[in-house]
Amino acid sequence: MLLVEINEPKWEYDVHSLVKAFYPEHTVKVLSPEQGAQPEGGESCPAAIRICHTADEVSVCFDGKEAVKHRWEREPERRKNEFKRFFYQCLAAECGKELPWGNLTGIRPTKIAMGMIEDGASKEDVFAMFEGEHFVSREKTELAYDIAQREREILSSLHYKDGYSLYIGIPFCPSTCLYCSFTSYPIGAYKKRVEEYVDCVIKEMRETACMMAGKILDTVYIGGGTPTTLSPEQLDRLITSLKEIFDFSTVQEFTVEAGRADSITEEKLQVLYRHGVSRISVNPQTMKEETLRSIGRAATAAQTVEAYKMARKCGFDNINMDIILGLPGEEEADVQATIDRICELEPDSLTVHSLAVKRASKLRRFIEENGMDMLVNTDATMMIAAQGAASMDMNPYYLYRQKNMSGNFENVGYAKEGKAGIYNILIMEEVQTIVALGAGSITKRVFEDGRIERCDNVKDVSLYIEKIDEMIERKRELFR
Repeated sequence: MLLVEINEPKWEYDVHSLVKAFYPEHTVKVLSPEQGAQPEGGESCPAAIRICHTADEVSVCFDGKEAVKHRWEREPERRKNEFKRFFYQCLAAECGKELPWGNLTGIRPTKIAMGMIEDGASKEDVFAMFEGEHFVSREKTELAYDIAQREREILSSLHYKDGYSLYIGIPFCPSTCLYCSFTSYPIGAYKKRVEEYVDCVIKEMRETACMMAGKILDTVYIGGGTPTTLSPEQLDRLITSLKEIFDFSTVQEFTVEAGRADSITEEKLQVLYRHGVSRISVNPQTMKEETLRSIGRAATAAQTVEAYKMARKCGFDNINMDIILGLPGEEEADVQATIDRICELEPDSLTVHSLAVKRASKLRRFIEENGMDMLVNTDATMMIAAQGAASMDMNPYYLYRQKNMSGNFENVGYAKEGKAGIYNILIMEEVQTIVALGAGSITKRVFEDGRIERCDNVKDVSLYIEKIDEMIERKRELFR
């Protein structure tokens, strides 16, 4: 436990995020006077970091050392970024290292770059903001700027004011992976309720289509979970209803996550292809068999290759593959071996995830038992993936970050020309309304002034089925 004490409740989220980024192996707790001197249920221990705010200055003290002080230069309402700059510099000096993304604690760095470009800022202005204000490395600054430019071009044909995108969640999987925190339930335990679940999603579709009447549907994404855990008949029923209820004449991208090879059959792929699905994912995560077993994925690397080839044979010309860097026990040679096998297959896009340690995942317990040093992600492994993507003529087109990412890096989507996942950009940049159906999904309404309001569906499948009318009413209130 690493305790951080602050003398008044101020910017706790940013304090926690920065400290956790520099000390990833620690559980970090930020305490203010209102919360008491120690975490509930925890053993008494001294604070490792103390932060003291006054009207004139802020000071930071590490383990009882002499405090480092900074006199305020800005008025009170503009001090947050000033504090983050100072606190980041204190942490960097104490730890003897810099972070690739500097003091940026949000998950959407490209949103900052895109906003500045939209406001007329030059490339030099964007670089000055990232490097000067936030201490972001030159490499990551260039990545964020390039992706922001590419995103603007890809999104230029979308209907922001009069359009929306649709997400449908299928919260079932063959099994739950070690790192997963998504809404996911083992299909074996829920087989008797899947038909009911599909009925409820179709009901939610019908009501949602009425709410969105007159709006243009730009993209559709069926995710999960693993949508291909549904039987061919269930997939056919779901998508048949979807295309009967919604006008697909304007849809620019229709994605289904096939995801896990142990859920893919030729019959299911034929259903998706027949219904005009334009983009699918066949996700290995890694091609190392030992790692696949340790993270709870039953499909072998050979099965993933077979599923990919089957999808090509069915006619799919836009196939994405996901990999995760920083998986337990994997080193640079393992990442290189995975990339080499993917390059042999030549997918149309590659999404590179940096492992994120989620509170709701089994991975957290694994780390407690085995230690953080089991997770290795470095500049070198990120470069191996980037070079592999480049060798397949792919460019980076979207980027996002998560809390507790291995190595404090990022997730990057790479794609060949014309094969970028439009929905992936939309979900990150939050520039268009996304209506989400199914258990555990979250609808985001983007207003003309940029304001965003959300409504969520309950995660539990049984509760979703029981309360489907309430879920529909939540949407009705949001779009009233």
